[in-house]
Amino acid sequence: MSWLAKSFAKKSPPLIGIDISSSAVKVLELSKSGNQLRVERFAAEPLPQNAVVEHAITEIEQVSDAVERAIKRSGTKCKNAAVAVAATHVITKSIKMPANLSEQELQTQIEMEADHYIPYPLDEVNLDYQIQGISEENPEENNVLIAACRKEIVDDYIAVIEGPGLSPKVIDVETYAMENSYELIAEHMPGGGMEKTVAIMDVGATTTNINVVHNNRSVYTRDHAFGGRQLTEEIQRRYGLSYEEAGLAKKQGGLPDNYQTDVLRPFMEAMCQEIMRALQFFYSSSPFSSVDQILLSGGCAQIPGVDELVAARIGVPAMVSNPFTSMSLSSRIKPQMLSNDAPSLMIACGLAVRSFDE
Repeated sequence: MSWLAKSFAKKSPPLIGIDISSSAVKVLELSKSGNQLRVERFAAEPLPQNAVVEHAITEIEQVSDAVERAIKRSGTKCKNAAVAVAATHVITKSIKMPANLSEQELQTQIEMEADHYIPYPLDEVNLDYQIQGISEENPEENNVLIAACRKEIVDDYIAVIEGPGLSPKVIDVETYAMENSYELIAEHMPGGGMEKTVAIMDVGATTTNINVVHNNRSVYTRDHAFGGRQLTEEIQRRYGLSYEEAGLAKKQGGLPDNYQTDVLRPFMEAMCQEIMRALQFFYSSSPFSSVDQILLSGGCAQIPGVDELVAARIGVPAMVSNPFTSMSLSSRIKPQMLSNDAPSLMIACGLAVRSFDE
């Protein structure tokens, strides 16, 4: 099975995108008619604390049950799934290969080359590659991206997908799924995003991932240990709630009047500081000294007004990501609910569009 899924045949089976984060399972199904994408179904299901730790599935049964509940809640009949592993578990390397090699020769050559770059025995990893086009320096060579992930990580993802009776057709990398979604947003930017440097800040439950895209190509990515769980734990501590109750109160409201000023606002300020820190790391380790736009995604991007605060504190225009703005919606989708959840559905969306790979 190809794990960093190479393109399907033209008539690809429909896929449901399944994003497994540290706090929730999100599922999304899209359809396509001509060039028009349509949101058919989506659902999110919370995960128990510590079911996913440091981007690794620690409780296969609990995660598998959450996938099953999310699938049921969404109402999808689709049995083929696309899922993504975190970039921290994936070793990638761009290499050059003669352009005239057959598929079989290329595979053999890549396995020989991979030995130099991967610090594990090859029988312990899932290895895949993607031809990225002809080398600018030498037209007789192709640029080839090779990617490897330890089998034990991939096997856990396969297990949680197969548990509810689904078939894992694509196992991607979260960074690439995020870029797929970003392309849908870039289409609406002036110049289609070209000549622009955009920092995608994915602020999840436990991790903030910065992925900087220049001319619509990723030039930098890094994880920082900061996320919405800190807000949940502060609500839990301040108001004497269980972790689950605190998580629900955070989303649904109903907390005392001092919540906004004493708890939420300090968290938003801390989030701005973390984004600034992530940008400073980027500037210090790249030739770039500024970004044109900050795109906020992940659960914390759903906090009302956080984009305005980030823009004011950092001095860079900030917007909340929504890859669905030009999509039509099936009658069963509630537009307001999708709009609220859009920033945390970036990876699920990037996986679901893999249905339409040529």
